Amino acid sequence: MLQETEARVTISFYKYFHIADPQQFRNNLYIQFDAIGVFGRVYIAKEGINGQISVPQSSLDAFRTVLYAADPALNGIRLNVALDDDGKSFWVLRMKVRDKVVADGIDDPAFDPSKKGKYLTAREYNEITGQPGTIVVDMRNHYEYEVGHFEDALEIPSDTFREQLPMAVEMLKKYKDKNIVMYCTGGIRCEKASAYMLHNGFRNVYHVEGGIIEYARKAREENLPMKFIGKNFVFDERLGERISEEVIAHCHQCGASCDRHTNCKNEGCHLLFIQCDKCAAEMNGCCSDDCKQVSLLSEEERAMLRKGNAHGQMIFNKSKNHPLRRDLI
Repeated sequence: MLQETEARVTISFYKYFHIADPQQFRNNLYIQFDAIGVFGRVYIAKEGINGQISVPQSSLDAFRTVLYAADPALNGIRLNVALDDDGKSFWVLRMKVRDKVVADGIDDPAFDPSKKGKYLTAREYNEITGQPGTIVVDMRNHYEYEVGHFEDALEIPSDTFREQLPMAVEMLKKYKDKNIVMYCTGGIRCEKASAYMLHNGFRNVYHVEGGIIEYARKAREENLPMKFIGKNFVFDERLGERISEEVIAHCHQCGASCDRHTNCKNEGCHLLFIQCDKCAAEMNGCCSDDCKQVSLLSEEERAMLRKGNAHGQMIFNKSKNHPLRRDLI
């Protein structure tokens, strides 16, 4: 990747549709993606596909051809192109078969994710959210909401999507007759959430087509008022796309205005947190004094510390109750 000279494009996509043999589907698609230099993460399940990938600029047409031909349901699927992209979002290609493309905890056989709410374009979102009584709901996790969200959006405070769904039903039950507008990063979570709300008796349920990524793109193209403030958290090496200039989050160590996520440089911790430049320099990119001391050891010493011990308890820990957050309360 570092030696590549050709520009890459970061793309996300998803589709809920039935896949009879997910493993065979995965194998066939992997071979074709690998042949054209696709990197990224792709999850495949009987309920559909969910991917975040990067493609060499010269392979874009080939990528579309391969994806569109993989199944009739994917022909013409919407591709969300990253807004703030340096082409270094992914380093390898990983494609996995899962029970579901989005873990939701739903075990009701009557639930059908294809029976979803109504799509909203960027223009339609701005119009409907300007109407009195409309409720905007963020279906992302707390650490995503923290650095950026739509104006007046309701946060469903949780660590996982599976926790959010029943919480959303409970929190919104008094608004059953209101317009409920749901959104997420690229559309896959809020689309399933909208279907779950309809399944639970809500009537006027909408979701932003293509999520924040597509909304921001269309709002810029059509010169619409930008209703999203801050940064859009993304699940790749970038950890965020700048949507508006406002910085609405704070460094988890000193409280300074900052919205840059990073992972603790101690490999045995790797905690995800927000750290400003000043604290990064003082703490050597670490989340605590203990981790800083470990990070200053030689590679051999760090390896010995990790050997045989139950390290990694904080690997990508995104909990709203992680130790740094408790220290700040």
